[in-house]
Amino acid sequence: MNKLMALVALSTLAVSPALAADGAKLYTEKTCSACHGPAGDKPLMPDYPKIAGQNAKYLERQMLDIKSGARANGNSAAMKGVMPLVSDTEITAIAEYLSKLKP
Repeated sequence: MNKLMALVALSTLAVSPALAADGAKLYTEKTCSACHGPAGDKPLMPDYPKIAGQNAKYLERQMLDIKSGARANGNSAAMKGVMPLVSDTEITAIAEYLSKLKP
């Protein structure tokens, strides 16, 4: 049992850096940078949010809520067409990446 728990802990650590690396690539591939800027700190429109340095769980929740339709206010309509193309795993990776950027 202890070996199994150790293996699970090690595999989690091994996945985390890869997830963060994928977040940078996904941020560009999923066209997030088109509206939020290449580093998430220079949005296309003044009322779009600066997302660099935001809390990862907050970003993830916002993206999931837009994807599900739970959030349909403000500028979320701009993201509504993109979010179905982003898996929940990719959302987590993008959120982790953005949380590590300088605001």
